[in-house]
Amino acid sequence: MELLFGMLPFLVLMGIMYLLMIRPQQKRAKETQNMLGSLGKGDSIVTIGGLHGIVDEVNEANNTVIIDCEGIYLTFERRAVARIVTKASAAGTQSEELGTNTPEKTADSE
Repeated sequence: MELLFGMLPFLVLMGIMYLLMIRPQQKRAKETQNMLGSLGKGDSIVTIGGLHGIVDEVNEANNTVIIDCEGIYLTFERRAVARIVTKASAAGTQSEELGTNTPEKTADSE
């Protein structure tokens, strides 16, 4: 009986640690796996490096994603996707209007 009371604080501490640290981390990992599993063509995403782009192709065999960044196609590991900004079905058939790097009016053109 004395052994049980001696181990009780340790068991309570382990229970609190599970509830506050381990369980939320497992929940986040599951949400990330579901997000990466639902990744599809046309989704607007942000990578872990901060690169914004639109998914052009998802390669299931190599676990890679090809991203269109204003006409430049880049290949990333699927796990490099940090978040999905908009899903392709939510965005509809709207195409993203991209600007140019040239100003419309300059001081020299006047």
